[in-house]
Amino acid sequence: MIWLNQTMGATGMNNMDFLFFSRRREKQYIPSHFHECFELVYYYGKGHTKIGSTAYHFRQNTFALVAPFTEHDELHLNEADVLFVGFYSEREGLSYLNGVFEDDQDGTIENILLRMKDEFVKQQDDFSDMLNLLVGELSIQLLRLIGTRKAPKQQSDRMNYVLNFMDEHFRQKISIQALADLAGYSYGRFRHLFKEKYGVAPLQYLYVKRLNYARSSLILHPEKLVSEVALDAGFVNDAQFCSMFKRENGISPKQYRLSKIWKNN
Repeated sequence: MIWLNQTMGATGMNNMDFLFFSRRREKQYIPSHFHECFELVYYYGKGHTKIGSTAYHFRQNTFALVAPFTEHDELHLNEADVLFVGFYSEREGLSYLNGVFEDDQDGTIENILLRMKDEFVKQQDDFSDMLNLLVGELSIQLLRLIGTRKAPKQQSDRMNYVLNFMDEHFRQKISIQALADLAGYSYGRFRHLFKEKYGVAPLQYLYVKRLNYARSSLILHPEKLVSEVALDAGFVNDAQFCSMFKRENGISPKQYRLSKIWKNN
């Protein structure tokens, strides 16, 4: 098993996040999970996977493409190799391609992944840059191979999907870039469309959700420290939480809790 997990210094549109190749055991189950980036899983065996709400079968020389923040699992029916790659891409249309697909007769997708594997194993000069270039090639080939097979969602459907995701996962660490990827837009375009549709910037929307949750938690769980409430609500630390809370409510979290307790008594 070989694993690469790197943080790229470049801010280009195509960036490698992780590369992973290993062997899965017979009847091995990978529990449901999601990533902040795209994930491509190339199969050499048989099994089942659920991507979002849709179940798929996979077999040799098929691959799963999973959009950011999309929950998915796997059940491997026989012992076989797998290749994983996690990556970021701003190419519009890529986010619509959740599913399991068959590689072409030339093994185009497999060849790119094997070149990535070779680059990582040899680690020649500037291999990280080469991996990022291969991510760009992979994004293009995915769109060529399967991009025309699925019709894009309407803009309102995309934004509603992202809003529902934010409502469900606001307590977790979520970057605006990842939300933009999920919607299939660039960072700037996503922020503009979100504010235009919902009247508030996406980051501000998350903060409001976290503050509302924290207010309720302060009253419902008086035994919890303010720092615990802050982290549970999704804030980076209690200092950030207290600053934002006081700015929005005029009093500190402790004062807010005491005022509610006195009022109820």
